[in-house]
Amino acid sequence: MTGLSSLWMPVLLSSVIVVVASSIIHMAPLWHKNDFPKMPNEDKLMDALRPLGIPPGDYMVPRPSPTEMRTPAFAEKVRRGPVMIVTVMPNAMQSMARNLVQWFVYCAAVGFFAAYVAGRALPPGTDYLRVFQLVGATAFIGYSMALWQMSIWYSRAWANTIKATVDGLIYALLTAGTFGWLWPR
Repeated sequence: MTGLSSLWMPVLLSSVIVVVASSIIHMAPLWHKNDFPKMPNEDKLMDALRPLGIPPGDYMVPRPSPTEMRTPAFAEKVRRGPVMIVTVMPNAMQSMARNLVQWFVYCAAVGFFAAYVAGRALPPGTDYLRVFQLVGATAFIGYSMALWQMSIWYSRAWANTIKATVDGLIYALLTAGTFGWLWPR
């Protein structure tokens, strides 16, 4: 076993590396530039929704009660459409600083759990490749696997989920490399 107290440096450094890598991936016009295309008739849609005063949150439209789900009236609502899952955000510019701090905390949490799993399984002095394998697999699970639920259950575009999974693989490899490099000897 390797104590968690001796793994704080790889947890923090891998978090910094992942935040920097993710910033590069999302700012460069690579595979994420078309993740969210412009809504047709965007201005008309915004003008129609604005008077409704929808508070920030996640919504399903139409959303039936369990008893309505099998009724002809609900089937007609679905047929007429649109059918959607919508996230309404506050009417303000998003703070990148806040989002980046939350992302760093999330990366540190993934690193912490990877450290916990590897620390319970591997002693100090374990060779680089073994550390890389175990930390990489654990970090990949933390960065990627829950994303698939959104495509399975909520029709999120599979292309976006696959691209985010590739991102997660990159983050996991960077985390694994950092842990392998800084693993206690």
